[in-house]
Amino acid sequence: MTSGNRDLLAPLLDLPGVTDAAETARAALGKVHRHRANLRNWPVTAAESTVRGARSSSALDGGGIELRAASGSADPVLAGALRVGQAMEGGATNLVGTWQRAPLQALARLHALAATDLVDEAGLGRPRQSPEVAARLDLVTRLVTGASTAPAPVLAAVAHGEVLALAPFGSADGVVARGVSRLVTMASGLDPHGLGVPEVFWLRRAEVYRAAAAGFATGEPDGVRDWLLMCCRALEDGAREAFSIAEAAADASRGG
Repeated sequence: MTSGNRDLLAPLLDLPGVTDAAETARAALGKVHRHRANLRNWPVTAAESTVRGARSSSALDGGGIELRAASGSADPVLAGALRVGQAMEGGATNLVGTWQRAPLQALARLHALAATDLVDEAGLGRPRQSPEVAARLDLVTRLVTGASTAPAPVLAAVAHGEVLALAPFGSADGVVARGVSRLVTMASGLDPHGLGVPEVFWLRRAEVYRAAAAGFATGEPDGVRDWLLMCCRALEDGAREAFSIAEAAADASRGG
């Protein structure tokens, strides 16, 4: 989304409230990374974030939230969301590193993880055959991996919204889109350990989330602004969720 030396996302920062909301989200996530429980034991809190995020992401797509269903069989949407989250654990050594080197490859891998139990193997990781889809995916992945200097919360929101709007795979697109948002926040250094849980915020406001995503897809300034603000607020709220996870971990380590 650049043309020559022009950053095509720069105008988004002029939308009312967007720059401030992005900075608030950045500060909130920075604070939770400095929590005493996350200085050395962040893998424990990150694992809890993964589970909470996966359950919420699954529910947003109509999937289950119970890790062990009464029937004994795993819900396919939840199982996919969990695989997506777990593939990011460890930061740059796993899917995050692939995203930084080859984002389209990472996107295909995200879908393969999310949709394993939903579509035939031949359909895994394969976007719809459409010149528009291919061009827009290429554009957005280049954008969020270095082609724009917009703040990371804005990049995450744009990538998330674009994947939702495109629905490039025709299955598990919501889980993939929210996975992309996590990848951007981790790869950019905004939330390097994946501690935040923005998915809980989106689930609690599911109808507003869907309406805001539809507004973003129109490309109208008000719709884009509302989406960006909602995503920034989700990151801020997700940091508060992460802080509660860290507090519980600290209490447990003290035996309290």
